[in-house]
Amino acid sequence: MDDAAGSIEVVEGELVEEDRLPAALADPAGILAGALGRPIITRHTVLRPGELPTTERPAYTAADIYISPETADAIDNRSQPANTERNYRSQRGMFERWCHDMGRVANPCTTATYIEYVAALIARGTYSPNSIKAHKSAVRSMQPEDAKPGTAVVNGLIKEYAKSWGKAHRVKKAPSIPDDRFRAMVASCDQRHPIGIRDRWALVVGRGALHRRIELADLLVEQIEVDDDFVGHWVAMSKTDQDAEGEETPMPADPDDPLICPVDATHAWLNCLWRLGVRTGPAYRALTVAGTLQNRSRATARGEHVSGDAISDMIRGRAFAAKLPNWQDVTAHSLRRTGAQRIAAAGGDPTRQGRWKDGSTVVQKEYLARAQSRAENPWLKVQEERRKKAADGPETA
Repeated sequence: MDDAAGSIEVVEGELVEEDRLPAALADPAGILAGALGRPIITRHTVLRPGELPTTERPAYTAADIYISPETADAIDNRSQPANTERNYRSQRGMFERWCHDMGRVANPCTTATYIEYVAALIARGTYSPNSIKAHKSAVRSMQPEDAKPGTAVVNGLIKEYAKSWGKAHRVKKAPSIPDDRFRAMVASCDQRHPIGIRDRWALVVGRGALHRRIELADLLVEQIEVDDDFVGHWVAMSKTDQDAEGEETPMPADPDDPLICPVDATHAWLNCLWRLGVRTGPAYRALTVAGTLQNRSRATARGEHVSGDAISDMIRGRAFAAKLPNWQDVTAHSLRRTGAQRIAAAGGDPTRQGRWKDGSTVVQKEYLARAQSRAENPWLKVQEERRKKAADGPETA
């Protein structure tokens, strides 16, 4: 119809009384049934040509939600280095307190909160890039699987921060140990006493297998094979083998230098363990001053296994006993670094011996490139020229 305002379109509609709704709207059960009858499609749905999505929703019960007590125990007792677990608790607690102070939700947190927290750590200027990465991982791992914050912006912030940090700080690495000083450390081990026999073995195989300290602490007697020519250590799990596929690391005998021969040192320690009644379990054992096995019944964290810190303390003690000038800086990593440098200097590749990933940039930069750079240093040419002239004698007129 037309009126002064113009044309008005009339559409058909159902007129109902104010106190009476259509049956479809008055029946909540019917509405719910209709909603449940809709096709179930998520981003994970995969359909074949002509196939229709399902409308059947599973009826979950308690059996689908709860895990068994045995599984709960297995989750709670998962192998996690004590230091890592302690650091994660501290880092997560620090994040939760920051969120509380800032009025933000800690779990599950938003990506914006994640970014702001990392930016706050960077702004302090006291944390190294690697430390901030550890905080980042601790926070992200505490979030639910389906609600983890994005990492692209955070990674970019840390990358930029690393550039400025690297200009102002140089990471102090564990010093390597020259051959003569390493032999002095081994010579300080009294071979008439179980502690000396153990320490000599740990020093020699620590360098020979390029062990990380936790690898040596976790090594089992059953994972050692020894014959006249080689010692083999089966490293069940390492930093670059988190799936625990395992890898054998062999060490050849050194008949020219029995003091640091891995085969000789291993035979001596295994025989000592046998006399102490040890046939299986951890190869490195905590001993009393008298040379007997320590009572580890109260060592709940690692049981009969010593900690990685205990390995480093022993090695530092041997550096002190050998009167090394930088004994306080020597750690278990010094053995690993020393072995890798010696292999690289001789033209070998320490990658496999030290269980690095193939093509490791650490090995390339820290060991292979370093050895090549030193071997090709131009001042060596100058020295060679000087020696040649000295050998030829003064020129005669």
